[in-house]
Amino acid sequence: MRNKLTIGLTLFMAVLLMMGSIVQAEGEKKTIILGTSADYAPYEFHKEIDGVDTIVGFDIEIAKEIAKDLGAELIIKDTSFDALLPELTSGRVDFVISGMNPTEERRRSIDFSDPYYAAEQSVIVRKGEEHLYNTMEGLEGARIGVQKSSIQENIAKGIPGANVVALDKIPDLLLQLESGRVDAVLAEYPIARTNMNEETMVITDAKPTAENDEYAIGVRKGNHELLSSINQTLERLKKDNLIEKFVDEASDLAAGRTKDSLNMFEFFWKYRDYYMKGIQFTLLISALGVVFGFILGLFIALMRMSKVKVVKLLATTYIEVVRGTPMLVQLFIIHYSLSAFNITFTPIQSGILTLSLNSAAYLAEIFRAGIQGVDRGQLEAARSLGMTKRQAMRHIVLPQAIKGILPAIGNEFVVIIKESSIVSFIGVYDIMYQAQILRGSTFAPLNPLLVAAMIYFILTFVLSKLLGVWERKLSASDNR
Repeated sequence: MRNKLTIGLTLFMAVLLMMGSIVQAEGEKKTIILGTSADYAPYEFHKEIDGVDTIVGFDIEIAKEIAKDLGAELIIKDTSFDALLPELTSGRVDFVISGMNPTEERRRSIDFSDPYYAAEQSVIVRKGEEHLYNTMEGLEGARIGVQKSSIQENIAKGIPGANVVALDKIPDLLLQLESGRVDAVLAEYPIARTNMNEETMVITDAKPTAENDEYAIGVRKGNHELLSSINQTLERLKKDNLIEKFVDEASDLAAGRTKDSLNMFEFFWKYRDYYMKGIQFTLLISALGVVFGFILGLFIALMRMSKVKVVKLLATTYIEVVRGTPMLVQLFIIHYSLSAFNITFTPIQSGILTLSLNSAAYLAEIFRAGIQGVDRGQLEAARSLGMTKRQAMRHIVLPQAIKGILPAIGNEFVVIIKESSIVSFIGVYDIMYQAQILRGSTFAPLNPLLVAAMIYFILTFVLSKLLGVWERKLSASDNR
């Protein structure tokens, strides 16, 4: 039993390493990785071009010019805005362009290029309420929505009595405004014009100002060679007036997006390719998380029941720590913090590892309860027949224990499928990631999420039924 568990854990690490090496088939081809949050039209956003989901925007055009001057292929990594700095400082991306202000706080973590664009701020409110918020004084005491970790958040915090609501995505903020959860949203003028619903929203005459409303490109501390090259590219683009050209083209492209009036099923069918891709990633991560969580959980359960105090203490500590901390925190520690010790995982590896380690802690206690629930007399009878303790555990105790705890194990598997949605925070293209892409590219606030919920329900419902069939078959064998 112990040898098989060791082989299983070895296989676990081998699969993780294999998943990370697949993307490196290009070998020696020079690449440069851009980190961005593609929900900020016309800076960067998703748009279907020739049937392919593509990240476009004037920030992206600037990044292409930087890559061209470096003689490198540009790779775009889309993630949430507040994850961009960890992505950069951990070395997962080479530079960041995402409408980012070079604030003093950020300069303590990363270096910035010369500014390439100056922003104009605006206030969005519901139609019919613009007279209430036509001045900055009118915003005092209001509920104000802003993008997390943005310059707008700093502006809002400086408004007396304002109740600031900070979220990752601009579409989420506008949905909050439309549903009455906030009174106003602070955003840049081009962002506001591109993303807001002009039938229900309007831009007021209020003019928010900030000490630093310029945008710059972020690089890791000390990467002077890349920073110098970026500044040279920006100087060329400014000299040739290409940045303004990129802004105009991106604004026209963003304005060409239309709002779909589809029901949930029509929406799913139209964008089924997005969801099918998301289902593949969700099933891959969930399946491997379940398999390795099962193996590791059984191993930890046996450690927990060991008579060796050190081994038992290690297992108990692991279980308590993992069960006592949120899975999202565990995901960020594995994906970002471990890179400080030169331990770097790809997003898929981090997702599989987090799900496996988290699930193992819960399954370990389930296994322990099942093993202890088997009558001890059966173990003693097996030993009296000449079986070793390992043989008795493998052939007598474990089969009965697993049969008794199958419903609890099945419930844990269902939980893994649902909680796999957290991997979208680190850029894995799962169901939730695809839903967020569609929310930004179609202006549909609810349909992408309703379709995602329907898919998760179908997956968990089918799994529950299959586990029920298996449980009935095992019960039927007991009655023979």
